Amino acid sequence: MKKKKAHRSARPFFEKVTKDGETRILFEDEKSKTEIAYMVRATRLKAGLTQSELAKKIGSSQSALARLESGLDRRVPTLSLLARIAAACDADFEFGFKFHRAS
Repeated sequence: MKKKKAHRSARPFFEKVTKDGETRILFEDEKSKTEIAYMVRATRLKAGLTQSELAKKIGSSQSALARLESGLDRRVPTLSLLARIAAACDADFEFGFKFHRAS
């Protein structure tokens, strides 16, 4: 019977890597694209739409929407596109900033 390896958190690794300002910016950029992709997909599914249906409503193609939802598209979607997606899904689009420490 094999012993399970102890699980270690990745947090210390990411904290060390993201101390460098440029690396932190790149990390946050990729993290944001992944979060946007997840939210677009979740919103579409909640609205009960297929990629093709949503693409048609926003004046785009299914393949472009698939790239956006994959999180692998190098381009960052515009606020206008995200607002159109929200409207097509009968949702409100919100944007904001979250502070890490009290000022």
